[in-house]
Amino acid sequence: MAVRVSSKIWREYLFNKVKSGGFGATRHCSSAAQTPIAPLPKKIPHSSKKGRLFTGTAIGLLIAGGAYVSTADEATFCLEVSECGWLFSATKLVNPLFALLDAEVAHRLAVSAAARGLVPREKRPDPSILGLEVWGRKFSNPIGLAAGFDKNAEAVEGLLGLGFGFVEVGSVTPVPQEGNPKPRIFRLRQEGAIINRCGFNSEGIFAVAKRLGVQHGKRKLAETSSTSSSSNDEVKQGGKAGPGILGVNIGKNKTSEDAAADYVQGVHSLSQYADYLVINVSSPNTPGLRMLQGRKQLKDLVKKIQAARDEMQWGEEGPPPLLVKIAPDLSKEDLEDIAAVALALRLDGLIISNTTISRPDSVRQNPVAEESGGLSGKPLFNLSTNILKETYILTRGRIPLIGCGGISSGEDAYKKIRAGATLVQLYTQFAYEGPALIPRIKAELAECLERDGFKTVQEAVGADYR
Repeated sequence: MAVRVSSKIWREYLFNKVKSGGFGATRHCSSAAQTPIAPLPKKIPHSSKKGRLFTGTAIGLLIAGGAYVSTADEATFCLEVSECGWLFSATKLVNPLFALLDAEVAHRLAVSAAARGLVPREKRPDPSILGLEVWGRKFSNPIGLAAGFDKNAEAVEGLLGLGFGFVEVGSVTPVPQEGNPKPRIFRLRQEGAIINRCGFNSEGIFAVAKRLGVQHGKRKLAETSSTSSSSNDEVKQGGKAGPGILGVNIGKNKTSEDAAADYVQGVHSLSQYADYLVINVSSPNTPGLRMLQGRKQLKDLVKKIQAARDEMQWGEEGPPPLLVKIAPDLSKEDLEDIAAVALALRLDGLIISNTTISRPDSVRQNPVAEESGGLSGKPLFNLSTNILKETYILTRGRIPLIGCGGISSGEDAYKKIRAGATLVQLYTQFAYEGPALIPRIKAELAECLERDGFKTVQEAVGADYR
């Protein structure tokens, strides 16, 4: 009884704070979906063990309280689905607390919270204007979470429940590997950017396959049990992991001498659980990886992976689409070669782009910019969007493109779509702003489409270059 009373008080407190805008001061702080970002010693002093314990306990209580609100008593508290948006805004409360934790601990806590369902769950339907079909799969919206957050497929259901149209896990390597030494991720807060040199830290394909297998089984069981109870006019949108679409991003081990064998192993082990597959040949943090983007190397690699996928037995849905993720640091000749390979081999799509090894003028004054690794976030937007535009023109709009890099608003997502992206992905801004970003960016994108007279996302794809 005491628990129920305290939870009611907690719900009312959160609801009143959100309604009054009481969380506005935390708006630009790190989020509950915090990525494993190593704090800068000069700005954030190393906290004591007692301090870390207190902070961790506080965050745990906040997450647990929010989870209780969003699950146990949701039916009575949210009389209408439209009133549940405050739960997303409430996540801003934990933003400054996460910034006090060690970066990798904060990321671990965020992934664990999502894995256990201790995050808001989007109950409101997406604006109909955002729905689209790609590769024969229905997306409720074109906003996805890029690979890198849930590297080991621990939190797929929780992340999809946040309202993403699709979530991409990985990169997954055949053999478990630790990745590069820590610290390996650095914040550039004022620039809205991150530098990382993680190096494909992964638990390996067998651990990931086991998790995805369990998720796939739950999905099939839910489909079977709901067949008789679902209404005739209900439109089911989703993939093999549940509501929303699941992508699996595959990488190679750092010490592997046969990259193709690594990718083939990933395809054989994971493709049965994926709504689409991604070959990552563009991370700047694995030595020699980007050399696979060369015309001959890429053509040979894609052929072997396509053959490995197609030799497997598939049902009516057929094999998952195969995409390649490319770098933004490519010359015009490099892009022409990639486009030629994509068209010749009938690739199902390209993701544009990964992080950049360049340092735009906007970040050069920041001492952190001297750290090695790939830069993501707002400073990457113009570079990645230009590469997206060029690729759309080179492929003549015949291949679906996923725009990734520097998106922080619905307007940014809209610009990517007009430049040729059918779908878009977030990461860095999600790390800074948290779950509240998702409903905001979807609403802003819908407004942009309506403002310019588009009735669907598909109508706007490549509008600036058609």
